[in-house]
Amino acid sequence: MECRIKKMPAFKLAGVTKRVPMQFEGVNQEIVSLAQSITAEQREAMHRLQNIEPREIVNASFDADANFLKEDGYLTHLIGVLTSEDETSPLLEYVPVEAMSWAVFPCEGPFPSALQDTMARIYSEWLPVSGYEVINAPSFSFTRMDQGKPGYAYSEVWTPVKAR
Repeated sequence: MECRIKKMPAFKLAGVTKRVPMQFEGVNQEIVSLAQSITAEQREAMHRLQNIEPREIVNASFDADANFLKEDGYLTHLIGVLTSEDETSPLLEYVPVEAMSWAVFPCEGPFPSALQDTMARIYSEWLPVSGYEVINAPSFSFTRMDQGKPGYAYSEVWTPVKAR
């Protein structure tokens, strides 16, 4: 698997959140509902705060009821941006993230299956031989749909890790 390790300073995830059911395959309709609930004012606040890599709208997952390896229970899902700004907006929620390293996995292909397959392969193929372990912090991803190929996208999965 293609992977790069990226050290990041502390930042905040700024966006909108919802508790959603764990779902490993297909489109999670609760996340679709969350995305559709974002107001123009919230989008504007996110774009104003967005100031660190990746400069994309991200989908972050954290605070799972069960281990991420098990499709059971709920987790908190955030749609938002990464920011180092101290400024806040009452329209958004904030999740502080400590400085740490991230394993970044690019992927492209049919959406959402290529992204979901990459997430599964991180745990089944990469982690056992990588010399890293996942740490308890939000993981996130972003997706850019390919306008020339319907249903096709480029994504990156950012997984918080530390060396074993």
